Amino acid sequence: MQDIIWPEGYVPGFSDNFASNEMIVAGLSVADVWPQLDDTAAWPGYYSNASAIRFHDGTGPTLSQGARFRFTTFGFPVEAEVTEYVPPADGSTARVAWHGWVEGDAQSRLDVHHAWLFEDLPGGRVRILTQETQNGAPAKQLAQTRPNPMINGHQEWLDGLVAAARRARG
Repeated sequence: MQDIIWPEGYVPGFSDNFASNEMIVAGLSVADVWPQLDDTAAWPGYYSNASAIRFHDGTGPTLSQGARFRFTTFGFPVEAEVTEYVPPADGSTARVAWHGWVEGDAQSRLDVHHAWLFEDLPGGRVRILTQETQNGAPAKQLAQTRPNPMINGHQEWLDGLVAAARRARG
């Protein structure tokens, strides 16, 4: 199975917080689930923790390499830039990742790397992996919060993504 590609400074275990969520689902393919994440206008329809999405560079609502966008999640107004964008093609693994940040001083600044991987598996299954590392004082607080809001929030995102893909497929 494929892995997330981590930039320097965001490797799990060396960051202030790390969340990993994965689903393997039968009856769907990368072609079914990719459009639900790629189209940011769809996010609020299946994920309650994403709102106020807007693109700064005249692109969107679909993601693309280098696209700059802003959205609110976990109560934070996150600025983001897509750093990896590999759409599905001929059964290859699809990937998307963004660097996100919340401006602020040493107590409120937050930097994240949020990555997604979509992989078709034998037997008509799809693997969806999302992982995020975070750095900054807010990340340290989130890492110690129980239940873990990042794990729970990202699971809601995955569950909603799969449900939206199933609805779109009919």
